[in-house]
Amino acid sequence: MAVNIVFAELDDFPSILKLLADSDLPEAKLGEHMNTLILTAKDDDRLVACAALEVYGKDVLLRSVAVAPERRGKGLGDRITEAALDVAVRLGLDNVYLLTEGADAFFLRHGFERTERSTAPAAVSRSIEFACACPQSAVAMVKRLDTRVAASQPRSTC
Repeated sequence: MAVNIVFAELDDFPSILKLLADSDLPEAKLGEHMNTLILTAKDDDRLVACAALEVYGKDVLLRSVAVAPERRGKGLGDRITEAALDVAVRLGLDNVYLLTEGADAFFLRHGFERTERSTAPAAVSRSIEFACACPQSAVAMVKRLDTRVAASQPRSTC
């Protein structure tokens, strides 16, 4: 079955929260941020993956990348991560930050680099994810975006 990646709708939130819980990821006020864009991957009407972008000026926090347990290892995490990065490029953002506990090898494959948590901009550092949802032991990562090539890149389905 084909999986479609689309922006989340309000009635997707219970499924998103369950997917985050099943993935041991913090919910941490995900739905309360007006500056959050949430992508979902749906197989028919079933939500099987998600990723969120919290925009802070020209920087963005990538969080809540999760794939349903039975769909892991089949490239869906790659697809939704790349779709989220495509949205960030199309928005003209400069840098994507994230915190991870154990998925740093995955994000390295997507062009992220390890960085010191203290190098994140103040607005990103004040996010709930940086401030208290993720432990200090989480690995901080950044990807610098080249938005000049956005016009020549193929568009995702979002």
